[in-house]
Amino acid sequence: MKCFNWNNEKNKKLKEERNVCFDDIVIAIENNKILDIIENKRKYPNQKVYIIEINNYAYSVPFVEDVNQIFLKTIIPSSKATKKYLIQK
Repeated sequence: MKCFNWNNEKNKKLKEERNVCFDDIVIAIENNKILDIIENKRKYPNQKVYIIEINNYAYSVPFVEDVNQIFLKTIIPSSKATKKYLIQK
């Protein structure tokens, strides 16, 4: 398995502002909480986006991948993804 990497300053800022961090994302991935992996075609065609479930809420996590690592860019709480993947109709 490839290693995960991220910007430590960004991680600290996310923890302070959104109460979620990249460590939480890695734990969720290891616990099979990936709801989907989608292409980020619009602005960043070289990126993909994990849709991750944490505490019954979906988060979008853009990332870039190379042969050695998966670099996590940010964590975005997503009500749209929560409705699509987690709320049963």
